Formats: sequence, structure tokens, C-alpha cells
Amino acid sequence: MTTIVNVVGARPQFIKAGPVSKALERAGVDELLVHTGQHYDAPMSDQIMRDVGLRQPDANLGVGSASHAVQTAKILEGVERYLFDNEAEAVLTYGDTNSTIATALAATKLGVFTAHVEAGLRSFNRMMPEEVNRVATDHISDLLFAPTHTAMEHLRNEGLGDKSILTGDVMVDALQSIDTRNVELPRWLEKPFYLATIHRAETTDDADRLRAVIDSLRAVDHPVNLLAHPRLQNRIGELGIVDGGSLHIRKPLGYAEMLAGLRASSGLFTDSGGLQKEAFILGVPCVTIRTETEWPETLEGNWNVLAEPGSNLSPLLEREISSTEHHPFGDGHAAERLVSSLLDRI
Repeated sequence: MTTIVNVVGARPQFIKAGPVSKALERAGVDELLVHTGQHYDAPMSDQIMRDVGLRQPDANLGVGSASHAVQTAKILEGVERYLFDNEAEAVLTYGDTNSTIATALAATKLGVFTAHVEAGLRSFNRMMPEEVNRVATDHISDLLFAPTHTAMEHLRNEGLGDKSILTGDVMVDALQSIDTRNVELPRWLEKPFYLATIHRAETTDDADRLRAVIDSLRAVDHPVNLLAHPRLQNRIGELGIVDGGSLHIRKPLGYAEMLAGLRASSGLFTDSGGLQKEAFILGVPCVTIRTETEWPETLEGNWNVLAEPGSNLSPLLEREISSTEHHPFGDGHAAERLVSSLLDRI
């Protein structure tokens, strides 16, 4: 029986791995699921894994939070040890986190066939750690699964077209598998409201930039529920940032709750990659508080707009939006194509 190691460590990776894990099972593959422990808070980890149908991991490396170098080194060491102890034909790594690049480094240096799910995304901003992770992972991996035509074009432009396959986005598969009709939302999500997430290092590590973002969220015309990851919670505690104006600082939601809350909201403020896309798919206006996006498809129809930190945000969600029947992220069968292509290659 073919054995494939599936390595995840952060919220977006749990979501993407859910449909892939199910497709591996349907194909009769022996899957070994490894959790690096990069995200460890219950709503960011256990609850999301349950929402997308991921089983309990076979191993949890428990790396927790640390600097980029320390966290990457711990994951690299842990994945290498796991691959030494468990023979496998291939390793799957996802997205653009430290778990992504560390897994790719460990596997490729051991000569294990390595496939990158969600390859080819580019913001063209090398100051973003995520950009460095995704570019490096694409160039050292053996097989690249591109979610969009734009991603495929980026890979061809970098000379990686021969090892790249357009599958569509597995996050669409995951989103379509979640029934949000009976999800009970927290009572604090009272209409009208906006949702917000801020987590990227270029904002959270820069006190002035973070304060500018927080001040702009305070000034929005309806309640803004900022869903703060543990790292952001620690950071705003250090800086003495508290609720005020329209801003309400909340704990993260599980995946099903997040989708239901997003559907019910008047709009989203974020610096996240995945949430831009989920908002686009669900038809929710989004403001991305960054100067670039790795998901340019979301800008179509004006569903997503980019904003500098500290911008006046309220008018940006009152913009005119064009309806579109375009589905740039695929049809919800990406995981099947991905697994079929992987098994053909190995």
C-alpha cells in the first residue's frame, strides 16, 4: 500500500488538508498525518480539524510559537526525525508558513518525493516571510499543485511549468463541505457588524503600524469584531491595546463558525490570504489591509480592495461591486485531481 505523509501546522493548512485526507482515503492510500504544532490554540487547531473532518494526527511535534528561525528549525528537525522513523513514498506540504518550508526542506534532503499544495502564489513582496516560504518551497519540491491559472502562469515564468499541475483550490472543496445553516453564532455577533483579522508579522511586529490599523478599525461606522490569534492577543496585551470605539477584540472562531459569521457580516477587514478568498467565494465585500495580494482574482468585480494601514476604512466597504459568475478557484473537486496526479507521479 502507498504511504503518504500529510504535514500540517496552521489554520489554513488544516482546512486544505481536510478534503485531501478524505481523497487519499478514497484512493486507498495509507496516510500518516503530522501536526507540527505551529498553531496550537483550540479554535485555531482542534476545532478546525474537527470541522473539516481531519482525524487525530499520528504525531504532534508541539513546536509552538517562536522566532522564524527557531520555529523553522524545530519543525525541520521534527519532520526529519519522523521521516527517518516512518517510510513513505511522498510528503505533502501546504501553503506558505514555516511548517511549509521546513517540511519541504526535510523531505527533499532525505530524497522523499515532495509535493506542494497551493503552489505558485506570489505577492512579489520579499519582505513577507510567507513569500520567501512559498517561493523556496516551489523551487525545491518535486511536484507543484497550482490552485489558479494565475498561479500556473507564475510557475511557468519561473521555469517550473514541467512539474506543475492546475488542480483548482482545495479550500473550495473544504468550504463546500461545510453546512453553516445550523451553526449557532456567538451572541456578540449582532447585526450589523464587520469581522476583522490581523496576524501578519509585518503588522503585528511593528507597534506603530499595528496601532494605525487598530485606530482605523475603531473608527468604522459599525461594530468590528477583531478575531485575535494568540500571537496577536499577546502583542496587544504588551502594547496595552483595549476595546474602544467600534472595536471589539474577540477570540478566534472555529471554521464552521467563521464561515457562518462571514456570511452574516456586512464585510471583512483582513491581512489574511485565505480569508480574502473565502469572502470572495461567499460574496462578502473585503478590505485587505496590505499593499499587495497573492490572490489577485479576488480584486475582480471590486469584491476585494487593498488599503494602507491607517486608511479611512468605512468608505471602502461602501464601494460599488459588480456581480460575477466567474469561478477562478475551481469547482470543488481539486482534492481528487491532486491525489490522482500525485499517485500517477510516484
